[in-house]
Amino acid sequence: MIWTGKIENCSELARMETPEITAATRRIQKTFAHLQPSNPIGVSNCANLESSSSLAALNGVEKSQADQPFKWNGWGYEDTHFALNDKGQIYLTGNHYQLCGIAFPKLRPWAENMLGIDLSIDLKKDGSIAQEDMRVPPPIRNEAYLQAINGQYLAISVEDRDRWHHAHGHTCEDVFRARYSTYERFPDVVIWPGSHEQVETIVKSAHEHNVVIIPYGGGTSVAEGLMCPHHEDRMIVSLDMRKMNKILWIDRDSLTACIETGIIGKDLDARLAKVGLCMGHEPDSSEFSTLGGWIATRASGMKKNVYGNIEDILISARMVTPIGTVEKPCLGPRQSVGPDVNEMILGSEGTLGVVTTATLKLRPLPEVQTYGSIVFPNFETGVAFMREIAKQRAAPASIRLMDNTQFQLGQVLKPEEHSWTSEWIDAAKKWYVTSYMGYDVDKMVAATLLFEGGHEEMKVAQKRVYAIASKFHGIPGGEENGRRGYFLTYMIAYIRDFAFSYYFMAESFETSVPWSKCLNLCESVKQRIRDSCANRGVQGKIFSTCRVTQTYDAGACVYFYFGFRFQGLQDPLKVYVDVENDARDEILKQGGSLSHHHGVGKLRKRWIADAISPMGVNLLKGLKQSADPKNIFANGNLF
Repeated sequence: MIWTGKIENCSELARMETPEITAATRRIQKTFAHLQPSNPIGVSNCANLESSSSLAALNGVEKSQADQPFKWNGWGYEDTHFALNDKGQIYLTGNHYQLCGIAFPKLRPWAENMLGIDLSIDLKKDGSIAQEDMRVPPPIRNEAYLQAINGQYLAISVEDRDRWHHAHGHTCEDVFRARYSTYERFPDVVIWPGSHEQVETIVKSAHEHNVVIIPYGGGTSVAEGLMCPHHEDRMIVSLDMRKMNKILWIDRDSLTACIETGIIGKDLDARLAKVGLCMGHEPDSSEFSTLGGWIATRASGMKKNVYGNIEDILISARMVTPIGTVEKPCLGPRQSVGPDVNEMILGSEGTLGVVTTATLKLRPLPEVQTYGSIVFPNFETGVAFMREIAKQRAAPASIRLMDNTQFQLGQVLKPEEHSWTSEWIDAAKKWYVTSYMGYDVDKMVAATLLFEGGHEEMKVAQKRVYAIASKFHGIPGGEENGRRGYFLTYMIAYIRDFAFSYYFMAESFETSVPWSKCLNLCESVKQRIRDSCANRGVQGKIFSTCRVTQTYDAGACVYFYFGFRFQGLQDPLKVYVDVENDARDEILKQGGSLSHHHGVGKLRKRWIADAISPMGVNLLKGLKQSADPKNIFANGNLF
């Protein structure tokens, strides 16, 4: 990798601060806080450094998530994956999660029985490509453009590894191609800008020299949003925003902050927590995805019931287009100034420009965070409970209903027990639910809960939720089951990658649906997946499952997972694409949306006219023509 340019002086100075200096400065700030003006504090220039040393330290000391080594052919941290230990049990490697290094003795039997995979396969013969064998064609070079932007970035690279990493996201097809094939088109160069001004130069020069730009955040797209159009013969720049990751200012009176959009969710949470604040936006990918990616895809988080979706949190976004920068300079809480510019930026998926900074709403860090769970006799009762929770607006920060398949998966993700007492308690709980209450183990489902807030507020919220659950035959399942359900969210992609090595491919997708159609949509889509697999010659067991993940007054978000063994199929990718297309057709037929929070990308754009009407597509194309007449942001998403 070739590094050029300089890091901003204030950030460099911040890195030089010692813990003693920082602690002393904080004590002085606290002592004289009542004398300070209510203006925002920030690190935009060195004159402000002393009065904002805590923010400068937040921006410059700790190692960023972006600096972690990630897999080149799968999800997540390079050292983290599921594997078999010496006893033949599945365990989690690495050190990034609390349960790393611990075996899950019930997971292997579940995988063999429920997924039908053969874990005795020799992984050396699975046909996957070794990293040293990956082939990346020589880059297309636009020398005039490279000369025009020389020095207007923090880093630039044409190395094969960087170009490979930036050529894909994390759909099933993306991972399959990384393991067994290749990509049709790669970025020709990867550029890491360091400031809004550098982005303006990079984009303006691309317009002048007819170069394509594909914005890149955390690389977690599951809609083929990062896949380079194979027919593109212009030079393609992957504009990696992750070095633009500073908190520029915080206004404590207004509880707002201006933040560069390359910051990764986990880093943002950690930095805000150190000053007693939070944003509360926590998508499943928050360890790796960025603020800019959330805005570009209209993302939703697991705790949206308290904090809202990204559109509820965003006050103003600053986006660089090929012909200028668009933003709302007024930070008032609501404005009546015509169609909302923010709404033109939200969900634009990198087709109009690149978002460099965003002003967001913040909240005080909650005093308490508590998990919980509720077991229901069947999915129908669970959905009825979720509807009542929404009707009464009683939802905690997160509430998610898992169907029976996911419920069982959560149960087998229990670590190995060495305590006779723990085993006895688990047996007693199972006897109570199945024998005394009469719940069928093959039908029962569970809702996982996360409560956040003040101590008294939490007590009231918990009491209310469990009281509603009792009216639907719900039994409290304990805090540990709730925590395990939350943990499952972060493990799904690792489990998928583990199964890939044993010829099992899987995918997830989501939708939103009115309450009146929710239950029917869940059952119809799962059945359509099973039928589609059977019609295409898939042998063995079909994995088809769902969970209701977010509640609204008028409906819910539903998340689906499906998978099948692909060994022996002539064209596994075509089968996978056809099955997912059939599932999407069924979703639309049953009244569901094209997407709730993953976005459209290239994966779902064939249905965009059905989703927003042909005239709606024309309006989007008109906006595109106005902001990007030469199609510089030519990732091919949306339409």
